[in-house]
Amino acid sequence: MTTNEWLPLALLASSLLPGLLIFVLPERRIALRTTLNLAGAGTKLVLVGVLLRGVASGKEYSARFAVLPGLDLALKADALGLLFISLSAVLWLFTTLYAIGYLEGSPCRSRFFGFFSLCVTATVGIAMASNLFTFFIFYELLTLSTFPLVVHRGTDKAMKGGRVYLAYTLSGGTVLLAGIVWLHHLLGHTEFAHTGIVAALAGENAGQLKAIFLLLMTGVGVKAAIVPLHGWLPQAMVAPAPVSALLHAVAVVKAGAFGIVRIVYDIYGIELAASLGLLAPLAAFASLTIVWGSVRALYQDDLKKRLAFSTVSQVSYIALGVALFGPIGTIGGLIHLVHQGIMKITLFFCAGNYAETLGIHKVSEMGGAGHRMPLTTLAFSIAALGLIGVPATAGFVSKWYLGQGALAAGLPWVLAVLAASSLLNAAYFLPVLYRAWFLPPPAAWPEGNILPRGSRETTLLLLLPPLFTAGLTLLAGMLAMTEFSPLAWARLITSREYQTWSP
Repeated sequence: MTTNEWLPLALLASSLLPGLLIFVLPERRIALRTTLNLAGAGTKLVLVGVLLRGVASGKEYSARFAVLPGLDLALKADALGLLFISLSAVLWLFTTLYAIGYLEGSPCRSRFFGFFSLCVTATVGIAMASNLFTFFIFYELLTLSTFPLVVHRGTDKAMKGGRVYLAYTLSGGTVLLAGIVWLHHLLGHTEFAHTGIVAALAGENAGQLKAIFLLLMTGVGVKAAIVPLHGWLPQAMVAPAPVSALLHAVAVVKAGAFGIVRIVYDIYGIELAASLGLLAPLAAFASLTIVWGSVRALYQDDLKKRLAFSTVSQVSYIALGVALFGPIGTIGGLIHLVHQGIMKITLFFCAGNYAETLGIHKVSEMGGAGHRMPLTTLAFSIAALGLIGVPATAGFVSKWYLGQGALAAGLPWVLAVLAASSLLNAAYFLPVLYRAWFLPPPAAWPEGNILPRGSRETTLLLLLPPLFTAGLTLLAGMLAMTEFSPLAWARLITSREYQTWSP
């Protein structure tokens, strides 16, 4: 096996093997479990760095295993996949550190971190899948590995949220499988290719291709929380804060959004998708989701549910960028896959800090939180302003390119959607910041406080991750034009793989 073949497998193994070992560890083996977690996260970062350098220089990394005649389990680390993998690798490290601090003293930690590692493995497999069959295998593994994390606490509320999550995601997987089987029947294979693979079927098969597109988009649209398939996401907020961060920033919703990108570009091809009239409905549903999620966020007093509906809105920026039929809009959607991840994980880290340290779970309880937890609230403020789209933040870069892409594609109405979304973002985030910074603290924080001894803020493992990811939010905005930014990599993807067409 050559280096180009074993590197994708090593990338999968870097989280899979530690996860399998962690499953069998006794709860008391805290040091060994922590070592395995951090060793896996560190190894994955090193391997991602090697792959990024190789792919940037034109190298190809792939592995393939025959399952049945004409049906292969195939992996390929291309530029698009590495954008997603880099996000998951970096945020996995921060989420692991956060989870170690968050779950200190909790039961069933070996089970939690075992499934946690499987979840990251599935995410990497989705990113490296080079055909729809492989994509589906890892897509369903992601569902099965995240369910135990959602229900980790085992309460009635957690089990109810888990059942809703499983009902939505398994139903979506069934619809996705139907579309894959139908397309395989017509085409004989479902390999990804940068210009699409179904152009030869256009014409008399146009009706079938539209139906298959609907099935595929419905299947991935569940995890991407596209309206009206988003109902599971607020329910899943019963999960612990590290799981919420994982669902919203690293794994599940991003897997759905990533699937939308793959289907449009690498299965249908952007030109055929446009000629079949598939992009306009996608843009309409994405726009509806952007506005609807923001409106629903306005009315949520529960802080994590407000963030959940914000995710419903923000992830659809990626789908909107795909639907704009132009390289500029594509760049906007691709960089938002990364930018939304680092901003949203910061917010969930901070929400977890408020809950664990002060017992705060609701927006109405946030008064004076900035005086008691200034660094956590600073990180929350940076991420919130980023999602609003304030200049010098990652969110501003995403929205700028989406707006420019809309104009280039001749769709000025998209600017109204972006403007409305930003105003709504401000309407549901600024009151939180006002309460935290400008209202006086209460005479006593809510009951059930977990105040760390000898610490003004919170424990170090809970504080450092949101500070680092808030810093990334600023760096991604201020250093966007450098050669090592997410924007530079998104430009590489469009110039190398997708810019064979023009709006």
